[in-house]
Amino acid sequence: MNRELKIFSGNANPALAHEISAFLGQKLGEATVASFSDGEIRVKIDENVRGADVFVVQSCCQPVNDSLMELLIIIDALKRSSANRITAVIPYFGYARQDRKDQPRVPITAKLVADLITTAGADRVLTMDLHAGQIQGFFNVPVDHLYALPVLLDYITKKKLTDVVVVSPDAGGVERARAFAKRLQANLAIIDKRREGPNQAQIMNIIGDVEDKSVLLLDDMIDTAGTIVQGAQACADQGAREVWTACTHAVLSGPALDRLQSSCISQVVVTNTIPLRGKEQVCTKLHQLSVAPLLGEAIRRIHEDESVSSLFA
Repeated sequence: MNRELKIFSGNANPALAHEISAFLGQKLGEATVASFSDGEIRVKIDENVRGADVFVVQSCCQPVNDSLMELLIIIDALKRSSANRITAVIPYFGYARQDRKDQPRVPITAKLVADLITTAGADRVLTMDLHAGQIQGFFNVPVDHLYALPVLLDYITKKKLTDVVVVSPDAGGVERARAFAKRLQANLAIIDKRREGPNQAQIMNIIGDVEDKSVLLLDDMIDTAGTIVQGAQACADQGAREVWTACTHAVLSGPALDRLQSSCISQVVVTNTIPLRGKEQVCTKLHQLSVAPLLGEAIRRIHEDESVSSLFA
């Protein structure tokens, strides 16, 4: 059956949804996503979606809980409107850092969110750079997990940095940094980090040689920027010539902007999985790249039942 492709968006990142629609030569689906006076979210799908192959673009970014509830309610509205298949396109998957019991009596919230999305009616999920790859297993529906590596790599390559060392800010990001270093034909270093509490980190030492090198600190997200800034300073203290940072998700909460602006970092390269707002848009050290073509191509392949695996690299 030739199912019609339709793309809808919540209020979390409408600019990215418009970019994806433009890439696919589609018009963004018409829907009302607003709130009642008491804060309850109100959704109405303003066009026919019966039998359609529907993709809902919604990052779980600030305000996180509102963004998540919008996603769940839009999916439910589409399911009750007889959409043939619903794919939740979640460029930034929220609550991903709560993916295991690392302390007594704490929840595994990433699993809870996965269950909520599935229960709401999503038939599959398309996401990017999960904080932990095993979160794919939290879903009982197919998950396509993309990486922003090709987008970041293309930009860094064009900068023609010399004597590059790709640095992982912690042990958990080594696999990501190694893959980037391999494609960049660069050396790899690791920062030994001890976390003192939520959003707090203490840099211990650097495993690898960064002296007189161009350092690229690579992470999946920058939240309060404590880890990245301390890591950059540790590299500078070890004699790095310059320090660049690259990440997929620019969460940028709390003192992040001030920390980045006053740090020794030359440039912070991020993607638009999360939109830049307010002061973030004028921060001189931030440079944002678009992942719309990558997500758009994945959506096209899913819709046409083609392989998506070549996009996972």
